[in-house]
Amino acid sequence: MIHYHVAFENPLTFYLQLQMTFEVPATAPEALELQLPAWRPGRYEIQNFGQKIQRVTVEDAASGESLRFRKQTKDRWEVTGAAGRAVRVRYNFYAHQMDAGGSWLDETQLYLNPVQACMYVDGRQQEACEMTLALPEGWQIACGMPQSAPNTLRARSFEELVDCPLMASPTLVHRTYEAQGLPFYFWVQGECAPDWPRLLRDFKAFTEEQLALFGSFPVSDYHFLNQILPYKHYHGVEHANSTVIVLGPAELLMTEGLYKELLGVSCHELFHTWNIKQIRPAEMMPYDYTRENYFRTCYIAEGVTTYYGEYLLARAGVRTAEQYFQELNVVLRKHYDDDGRFNLSLADASVDLWLDGYKPGVPDRKVSVYHKGALVALLLDLTLRRLSHHERSLDDVMRRLWLEFGQPGIGYTEDDYIRLVNEVAGRDMQTYFDKFVYGTASLEEPLGKALELVGCLLLAEPNLSASEGLFGFRTIVRNERTEVTDILPGTPAAATLTVDDEIIAVNGRKVAMNLQTLLDDGAASYQLSVFRQNRLLTVTLTANPEQPYWPKITVQKRPDATPEQRASFRQWLKQDF
Repeated sequence: MIHYHVAFENPLTFYLQLQMTFEVPATAPEALELQLPAWRPGRYEIQNFGQKIQRVTVEDAASGESLRFRKQTKDRWEVTGAAGRAVRVRYNFYAHQMDAGGSWLDETQLYLNPVQACMYVDGRQQEACEMTLALPEGWQIACGMPQSAPNTLRARSFEELVDCPLMASPTLVHRTYEAQGLPFYFWVQGECAPDWPRLLRDFKAFTEEQLALFGSFPVSDYHFLNQILPYKHYHGVEHANSTVIVLGPAELLMTEGLYKELLGVSCHELFHTWNIKQIRPAEMMPYDYTRENYFRTCYIAEGVTTYYGEYLLARAGVRTAEQYFQELNVVLRKHYDDDGRFNLSLADASVDLWLDGYKPGVPDRKVSVYHKGALVALLLDLTLRRLSHHERSLDDVMRRLWLEFGQPGIGYTEDDYIRLVNEVAGRDMQTYFDKFVYGTASLEEPLGKALELVGCLLLAEPNLSASEGLFGFRTIVRNERTEVTDILPGTPAAATLTVDDEIIAVNGRKVAMNLQTLLDDGAASYQLSVFRQNRLLTVTLTANPEQPYWPKITVQKRPDATPEQRASFRQWLKQDF
């Protein structure tokens, strides 16, 4: 067994003191390798957690004798002379990252994602692990790992250990609800006032909807670990039998705006318990924590989950159809805001998560596996329903992925998913994959046609911002400077402006929070004074009134929907039209 011990001397420094102790057989090779993960499941980019490690020492646990070791890479160490000894590795870990994938230490709590902080002995990842926490009196622990003794957690393997984040504090509160006889724990760290009856009712409803979809649950219990902060924040990360959700500001938790975020991210992360934690791509069986684990199916892992995360809230009756459409319209806006959708396919964007998937990147380069992935999932769901007269749907594809791959612990491939979609559809769906997964075909027309099944339509409304709708550029006001942030290719702005231009005047009038007014007086062209790389330039911006840009695309119900369409709407959303 590998033993971990976590303590802290001065929480004001944010440093945790970690010890890792293990026996090395006398017959072991001369050198052993210690590895710290370079990334974490749920965020597919190299994060180099080694940056948070300070002052590594290695010693004989019985005698205290120092053992020889050297650092081989940014997150790997070689220890020699360890055969036949009990080895103790000591180091400090900097816990000062408050988000759903981070770790945090202060006077009020310890929050730890072990994947950031725990080394493993290469080749011994399948050994049982035990983690003991040195906590002040009166602190309790929230974690998906079982406690084998007070302040002691037990995991069957390293992967299980690092897939179980924990929170410990004297102020943790929780409530429990049951769904299909399974316990679900809702933990809260933070100064907030949850409406417990409403919250537990809503969580139980969407949990039961997910259980009904898949038919069984991968784990015996589940923990929602909520960090509710006094400032604005939004983030969630999935784990095997838990999720960490970080939201704020705390005093707004039960208001419409923040509560819908809590519901959406919680439903999304719970769906991941099946889709990615158990229904896992073959390329991640098992995880390799030392390098990129490239996979081309993140549009399934994240895109399908993004679709179901909001859709199931409506299907469970937790949100109205109108509220669901509001969230769907946000996804549409984010998708159509970026011309990168014409330049990179969903499959290639899945690979490129490891490159620049979590930052804006260069203009118009990429597409979001979350946003386009959700829209492509909606298109597939409605297509399957139309082909089968609602006898089959995307539910059937996901259920079969669970039964054939997730439940038996077999990784699935791209071809496996395509086969299941074809079998559920009862026909060859290769055109769908060629256009929308492996190609960059536009979604407007096919999605509009698919929505007709349920009495809805895609509506393109004019963009009322003059800079965006007439000229194709966006700005931000930063320190009283109006700076160009985005330019749509092929627009009037693309011919005269560049990103980072500071616009200081329009037709000689100073720009001071009045850019839209100055550009919206109906003139055929405008003289813009701009600073570009600290040089003053004058450029001419010419309108093209026949060609609107960046329209607002939304899903709406058809006022003339037929009785058949209204009935189909109810079969899809389980709500009256």
